Amino acid sequence: MYWLHSGFGFWPLFPLFWIGLIVWLCRGAGRWFGWRGRRGPFVEANAQEILRQRYARGEIDGTTFDHMRERLQSSDRPHE
Repeated sequence: MYWLHSGFGFWPLFPLFWIGLIVWLCRGAGRWFGWRGRRGPFVEANAQEILRQRYARGEIDGTTFDHMRERLQSSDRPHE
């Protein structure tokens, strides 16, 4: 109990508390607004899924579907 009366107290823990609170709030905001999964390989998978849906709805014909699918798949491969 000496450290409580010596003036040392809990002040070193206050920055850790505030840092933890800020990190917790930022993670919560990220989940709330859905900032995860909007970049990277998910974008390419979504593009192919949209193409399949458009073909299934009859918005594009088979030739256009094949052409666009080939273009999407060729964009996945690294260019030499």
